[in-house]
Order: sequence, then C-alpha cells, then structure tokens
Amino acid sequence: MVIASFKSLHFLLGLFVSLKLLALAQEENQFIYHGFTGANLLLSEIAKIHPNGLLELTNTSKRIIGRAFFPFPFQFNTSLFNNSRSLSFSTQFAFAMVPELPTHGGQGIAFTISPSVNFTGALATRYFGILNSTSNGLSSNHLLAVELDAVPSPDLKDINESHVGIDVNSLISIESAPVTYFSDEEKENKSLTLISGHVMHVWIDYDEVEMLLNVTVAPVTRTKPTLPLLSTPLDLSSVMLDSMYVGFSSSTGAVASSHYILGWSFNRGGQAQSLDVSKLPTLPTRRKSRKKPHLRIVVPTITAIILLVAISGDVCIIRRKKYEELREDWEQDYGPQRFSYKDLYKATKGFSDSELLGCGGFGKVYRGVLSSSNMQVAIKKVSHDSRQGAKEFVAEIVSMGRLRHRNLVQLFGYCRRKGELLLWEQVVLHRDVKASNVLLDADLNGRLGDFGLAKFHDHGSTPQTTTVVGTVGYLAPEITRTGKSTTCSDVFSFGTFMLEVACGRRPVESEGPPEEVVLVDWVLECWKRGVILGTVDPRFEGNHVEEEMELVLKLGLLCTHRTPAARPSMRQAVQYLDGNATLPDLPLHGAGIGLVPVSNEASREHVLTMPISSDGISSYSLSSSESILSGR
Repeated sequence: MVIASFKSLHFLLGLFVSLKLLALAQEENQFIYHGFTGANLLLSEIAKIHPNGLLELTNTSKRIIGRAFFPFPFQFNTSLFNNSRSLSFSTQFAFAMVPELPTHGGQGIAFTISPSVNFTGALATRYFGILNSTSNGLSSNHLLAVELDAVPSPDLKDINESHVGIDVNSLISIESAPVTYFSDEEKENKSLTLISGHVMHVWIDYDEVEMLLNVTVAPVTRTKPTLPLLSTPLDLSSVMLDSMYVGFSSSTGAVASSHYILGWSFNRGGQAQSLDVSKLPTLPTRRKSRKKPHLRIVVPTITAIILLVAISGDVCIIRRKKYEELREDWEQDYGPQRFSYKDLYKATKGFSDSELLGCGGFGKVYRGVLSSSNMQVAIKKVSHDSRQGAKEFVAEIVSMGRLRHRNLVQLFGYCRRKGELLLWEQVVLHRDVKASNVLLDADLNGRLGDFGLAKFHDHGSTPQTTTVVGTVGYLAPEITRTGKSTTCSDVFSFGTFMLEVACGRRPVESEGPPEEVVLVDWVLECWKRGVILGTVDPRFEGNHVEEEMELVLKLGLLCTHRTPAARPSMRQAVQYLDGNATLPDLPLHGAGIGLVPVSNEASREHVLTMPISSDGISSYSLSSSESILSGR
C-alpha cells in the first residue's frame, strides 16, 4: 500500500513538473541556456549532452543525424491565454563545427521550426535530417529552417561550401549568402569559414509586422553587427501552424564534422536574451594519437605481411593509373567544382559509344548521369589527338567557370588527366562564335558554349596574339591582315550567325564550281535591291513578325561591317534586339567577310562537365548547315 502510494506521488510530482515547465514556456514564451546541463531537451538519433553542458549534435561518423528540440511547442498563430496572433520570434545561439580533417567537414546545422519532432524518413547529408527527396518542397511540411551548410549540393542549388540559407518547406533556399559578418570598426564584410572549428554566434529575428527575417553571424567574441547577413521579406502566415517546435537538426555525409551548440536563447514575441560568452562551456580538446605498443612478431608473419602489402600496393597502383588525374595549385582559385575521373567514367559507362552525343573539333560529348545527385549532364572529353587541347581546356574552365548568364552554357564541374595547363585571365574573347557552338535546350533557349579558343586580356589593352584561329565563314576580314582577334571580331561572327539562323544558309555555300556564295554579301545585295525579306528561310513558312525579322537581318549586316569601328558592341546589339535602342541606318557599302584557312594544334586528354535540361539529354548544337527550324 505504501509502495503504491509512493509511486502515485512520484507520478503526480513528475506530471506537475512537466506541466509547470509547459506553463512557464507558454506564459513567458522564452528561455535561455548557457550550456545544457540539466536541460530537458528532446534529443534524438546521435545527439548527446557532455558533462560540462556542451550539446553535441553529431560526431565525425559518416552519414549520421543528431537533433535537439525544446521539449514543448510554442503557440505561434494563436495564444492559449488571449487568443492573440503573433508570428514574431527572436533567437540566438553559439555553435561550432569541428571537422574531421582541417579542410574537410560537413554537412552542417539547421535551426528548425517544425510542427512535429517526428522526422520519419528524413535523410542525413544534404537533407540535414529533416527532409528527404520526396518530402523536399511540399507545402504541407510547414517548416522554416536557417541552414549553416558546409558542403555544396548542386541539386539543391547551394552557392558554395560555406553559406547560410533560409529554407521554407524546402532545402532549396529562398535566399542564401556566403558566411560573412559586417565589421562596424572597419566598415566592411569579413569572411568566415563554418568548419574552422571556432565558435560563432548567430542571431535570427523575424518581425511579423514588417514580414522581414534577418539572419546575422559573427565570431562569438564580437557583439552583434549592425548589418545582418541576410534580410529577407517573408510572409510566414501560411507556414506557421498554431503549435510549433523549435530546435536544431544536424547531419554528416561522406565528410563529417562534430557539430556543437554551446548556448541558446529564444523568445516568441520579443527580443531573445543575450548570451553571456563567459558562461558558455568549452569545446573538447582534440585527442592526440597514442603510441602503439611494441609487439613481438615472428619473422614468417612479417614476411607474409610485407608480401600482402606489396600485392595490395600493385593493385592500388593499377587502379590508380586507370583513374589517374593531375591537380595543380591554380585549380583551387580558378576552377569550379572538380569531379573525379572515376565518377565521370562511371557516369558515361566508361565513355561508351552508346552514350556518345556528338563530336567536335576538340573532342567528343557524352551523355552522363552523376551518381551523387542523379543529375543528367553532358560531358565533354577533349581527346589526345586534338591540338593545343591543354590551352583550350584551361581557357574553357576559367571563362565558363567565371561567367554566369542564362545564354551561356554553365560549367558544372571538370576533371583533368595528364598534361600541363597555364592560365590567362581578364577580358574574354571567344574567337569561335558559330552555329555549332550554340546549344539549344528543350525549350529552344540558346546558350553559347565551347570556350576552347577563348583568349583573355586586360581591359583597354591589346590582346597579344597573332595566330589566326576560328572557323572559315565567321572570321572578320581584319583578322587576315593582323592575325589579332578583338571584341569587334566576335561581334562580326555573331552577325554572321544571326544571318545564318534567319536565312537558313551556311556562311559560305558552293553553287557549283567555280561559283561560291558568301551569305553576308548575298544579304547585302538583296538589301540594296529592297528585297531583304526575300532572304528569310522559307522553312519559317511566314510564322514570324516581318519587322523583327528585318531588324535581325539589318543588325546582322551592321555587325558584319568591313570596318571594325562601325560595328556595334555586344551591349548595343542586345539593346537593338530588345527594342531599347533604335538601329541606325545602314551604309550602302562596306559589309563583307574574310576567308582564311584554319589549323589546329595537339593536346592531351581532359574532361568538362556541363548541366543540361532537366527534362533529359535534350541539348544539342546547330551544325553549320542547320536552321533553327530544321528539326534535326
């Protein structure tokens, strides 16, 4: 009887404490932790609290998850006591990411507001233990997260390897930024690295009235900067439910970090209390490797081990030769994401002919599927028998890796095998604008690719090159005299390309020996006779606006003017096409084209990887004989 009464009393006492904590949370709507000793957090997966109060979300094990949430939900859309509606909140926390290796760690931490702490089916790696590929993006998630992401995931459109992102129902951030903080003393932004192992301070504030979410980051030793890292207009009325949990979820992937939370404060409806840095727990010291004890090993055992190591070494060398690559210091600064040759080899089924999309002057293009993200890509492989391949390859990496435009093919990543590469930088001269270097996606959006002949020089300076390169029919006439390419010669090539698309004819066509028809000259003569629209490709079948077609034809002639100074800049050409500027009258004389022979030089093997249409492998290039309407 006494024992039963004692158990009942124990149960009632526990129930009273829980209800008291719930009442305090709901009445005060705030809390603060300097360390988490004695905290009644909801810990799941691998998360744990150290004896000194340090909250460890994950260790450096691969592909694991750790979560820690406040034990009771907060009332956001309505209050239990006055039925008032308030979505405003403020939180701040101190965290650290200690990588397994100095320059390799991940994945990251996500501060999360969720209607539930049950994340069944959630994945580690880029999904932070809160979503998966199926649930990602569903409006029914009612989830808000601020991610601290140390590993870029191309399929989630991550911007780099150390960024902060604001996520609403999806881990494709609505806004993100590299991790920096504004120094009020120096009046400039300072960069931070998430996996530095140093403690950092994060402030997250949402104002319901202004519908503005601010995220600020700084080293833990500094006060809150006056300027936030992110300031995003955001309406959370459709995201927040009446009852929402707040907490952290963290994960690791192929690379890992120990993810720690040292302190945390939160306030629903007001400003969160400031953390006292002096009260925060310390991070664990890194363990030093222990000395291995001496063992007595008999001679035959040693011999067997040495033989086994030698055989294993030979096997590794053979496998390494198959996938051998070359890496240099410049790649860290210039190159975009690098893929291993092994991954690309597998993505293309060993560069199988069955995956071959087409061949060009500098190699072959293959269809591929990246196993890491299941993304379909076009992989360009510059072959050994291509000349000057090393220079063209690095030109394409540098130019495409830095250029970002909806009408340029985006370089998604690259790989190198064998050969020595050198850089150029600054102004880009493409030097080979032509129909076969314009790729079309599934929606017939044009993108300029193949920067293999690109050159670079300083603004205002003269490019130092005298080698005539390019494609017959697209070369500006001055190149035959000087051998130098300029932005004006790229404009000439673009003008020829416009005429080629509009007329459906090659730049130079043979009408039987000895007759040869130059497209620019033919269009010019038709314009002089007042029948320029007679040059339009009959395959359009009249499905075009005559004024727009006439503009394209006349602009093509202006771009191919024999005098370089008379040609418009590319910026002006775009303004003419967009209708933001009036095309000037064409002179009666002066348009023409130069013809020169072209030679190639040798190269080594390299590989480029470019993303293609999400609808499948549908990008292709126009051959010099195709019209955009030819359907081939």
